[in-house]
Amino acid sequence: MADDLTLLDSAEHRALRLQPPVAPLPHFVPIVPEEFAAAAALCPILLTKDAQTGRFYAGAMLGFEAGEILVELRPGEGFWPLLVEREGFLIAGDAIAIDPQAARFSTEAGEPLFDGEGAPAPALRRIRQVLAQLHHGAEANTAFVDALLAHRLVEPIDLSLRFDDGRTLELAGLYTISLDALGDLDDAAVLALFRAGQLPLIYAMAGSLRQIPVLAGRRNRQLAG
Repeated sequence: MADDLTLLDSAEHRALRLQPPVAPLPHFVPIVPEEFAAAAALCPILLTKDAQTGRFYAGAMLGFEAGEILVELRPGEGFWPLLVEREGFLIAGDAIAIDPQAARFSTEAGEPLFDGEGAPAPALRRIRQVLAQLHHGAEANTAFVDALLAHRLVEPIDLSLRFDDGRTLELAGLYTISLDALGDLDDAAVLALFRAGQLPLIYAMAGSLRQIPVLAGRRNRQLAG
């Protein structure tokens, strides 16, 4: 465990309170399959490769470049990335570790992590659920990506977007689902994807591409404003 992390303790951290995440939202945030349905209603879901491992992972595109957020998100309403909600917390074996110096933690403002008797308060119970979702979601993501690769359903998508200010953005290193390859699968393969709960994820990803022109239009309106 890193030096700046400490195990969460009901006695030591009895007075600790939790504020909403304070770090800026990333324009491309990793998500797990459980988040696909909510994310697809607002933004594109695409695959990219981890720079260190080379493995694919799914992410929600909230903007087209770093520092740009084109989707209005609010904690606890609709789609709110689990990875963002987890800010400041980490699983450490069977326990939870925190960075008590993180800006998200306070002893004066925010929701208490523990009640008066030292039991987990609603804020901490919510974080425990988020951590569990991310843990199990990582396994589901691996299974999903492995299935996509096994059936050769992953294809690159190079996005070239021209905006009203004359600027063109070239977005490379992104991947999506090949619906042609999906249509070529035999019935047994499609049934296996369905039984594994992966077919709805595939269609959620494919359908989410409709959000690309929506975000582009929103960006143009911001430029005009």
